[in-house]
Amino acid sequence: MESKRLPSKHSNDNREKRVKRKEILEKKKAIDECIKSASADKDPLASFPPFRSYNRNGLSVHLKAQCGDKLSLPIKQYIMSLLKDNMEEPYGSDWPTEEKVKRREMVIPEARYIFVHETPNECSYRTGREQTYTNCIEDKGHIVGFVHYRFTLEEEIPVLYVYELQLEPRVQAKGLGKFLMQLIELVAHKVLNYVYNLFMLMI
Repeated sequence: MESKRLPSKHSNDNREKRVKRKEILEKKKAIDECIKSASADKDPLASFPPFRSYNRNGLSVHLKAQCGDKLSLPIKQYIMSLLKDNMEEPYGSDWPTEEKVKRREMVIPEARYIFVHETPNECSYRTGREQTYTNCIEDKGHIVGFVHYRFTLEEEIPVLYVYELQLEPRVQAKGLGKFLMQLIELVAHKVLNYVYNLFMLMI
């Protein structure tokens, strides 16, 4: 009589681990696809018209959205110049290393930006040190700050991560930073709800 060999507990455990690992990878892939789809929106401001401009506390600015892999050379130079002005002192001797990291992060395809532009008639008086930013006048007005954010996964949970919120000193302490964070919270709520609903359809 031929005997049958029963699968060992160890064999069953390995099989269960492989199945579980496959499920985790498929779930992560599905969420990644959802985030990629949600991030395809090139103009998040279109959903929030009141946030296209900010006219308070002596400031008159408007906002423009852009992707990290579409930045012009003057814009890249502006970003690194403002980062250095604002962050070199806090980082101290670690700044050269951090600067390299930020330079890489700046231009990846997943990077999303909201740029703050002065209205043209507001920026005609800039002189001296501020002239380092004149390369970013364009037809939209001087850039005076930006938010760099990204949609990503953190412990398998889709999140919006703010990498940078940088403003020139003369537009700080005027409520602009709070205004920008309110906008980012709205963008996160809209997109992450979309990601969740899309993910539920995929599973």
